[in-house]
Formats: sequence, structure tokens, C-alpha cells
Amino acid sequence: MTQWDPPARLSYWAFHTNRRPAYMRFAYLQLGSDAAAEDAVDATFDSIMNEWLRMLHMDRLDAYAWTVLKQRIVDRQHRRTPCPEPMDISAFEAALKEVHTDQYEVLTDTIRFYSAVSRLAERQRDAVLLRYGLQCSPGEAAAVMGVDEATVRSQLGQAHRRLARLLDASAES
Repeated sequence: MTQWDPPARLSYWAFHTNRRPAYMRFAYLQLGSDAAAEDAVDATFDSIMNEWLRMLHMDRLDAYAWTVLKQRIVDRQHRRTPCPEPMDISAFEAALKEVHTDQYEVLTDTIRFYSAVSRLAERQRDAVLLRYGLQCSPGEAAAVMGVDEATVRSQLGQAHRRLARLLDASAES
């Protein structure tokens, strides 16, 4: 990096500053711990730094960076020890927060929803997690994923239809 010209350095650090918070939140959703998320995001930016000068000539630099992040998350998931993974307790937390007459019903509905989301296509799942899990606007999700906002809106629409079918099917069984 020391041999880069000043505009290349500035553009890299601007990209890093702009994307790191969203990348950290997304990695945390996928990995479940701050340490694992930080490890994956640091590895992502190390890879991006090594390719930055080449990336500056890409049409979809953000999309390439998103792909690098997704791969580092997968790498981190594969490095986990074979010990049992901690249980995702977000469904339980949601049930405890919900003021509802039947806490069990809220819990089972939340678990069914998370299960259905896990069955979406990867890009649809990413769009849903960014939009609803991280409260990003469609424009913000599009910027993070390196795609057009219309693409995110389309993926969200497809995800909504698929989730409706999946949830209807699981409610019947």
C-alpha cells in the first residue's frame, strides 16, 4: 500500500470506512460472535487491499467486495471446531420481548420464520437479512451488495413470495 499513489490509498480507506460497519453487522448475523465477525471482515479487507489496484478498474467493485466477504464468512464457518455450535437464541429473545398471550406460539412462529429464511436462495437471503435483520433500506442493501436497488427490491419480492409459500406449507404440516 505504501507504493500506491495517494488517490488509490484514499479511495481504499474511504471504501473501508464506508463498508466496514455493514460488513461487521452482516458477518455477526452469519457467525454469531464479535470475534468471528471481526476475523472474517479483517480477512475480507486484507484480500481487498491485495486486489485494490485491480479492483479500481472493475465495473462492479462493490459486488466483487461483497463476494469476497461472503467467501471469508464461509471460510470462517469451515474453520470452526467440530464442537457443537451454540444455539441461535434470537427466536427465544424475540418470544420474550413479545407481549402475547401465548409465548410458545410466538416462539414456534419465529423458529418457523428463521427456518424458512434459511431455505431462500443466497441473494434473496442476503437481501432479507440486510433489509430486515440489519434494518438497511433497499438502497443501503444494494450499495453493500454492489447491485442496483431494483435488484434488491426484486430479490425481496421474490423472497416474500417464497417465504409465503414456505410458511403456508409448514403451517399445514
